[in-house]
Amino acid sequence: MYGWIWRHLPGNTLVRAVLALALALGVVYLLFQYVFPWAEPLLPFNDVTVDDAQGGTDR
Repeated sequence: MYGWIWRHLPGNTLVRAVLALALALGVVYLLFQYVFPWAEPLLPFNDVTVDDAQGGTDR
């Protein structure tokens, strides 16, 4: 997949590297702004079931 992207980017190696970096940053931005907030309510990370079964005190 990365080879396909690299071959289809225009320019020399420096231009391709800058474009690949911009593409990667764009994907990260889209994930953090749209995908992760949409998926967060669907994930079970807030369903914590920790109890004090030993009867100890909080320290």
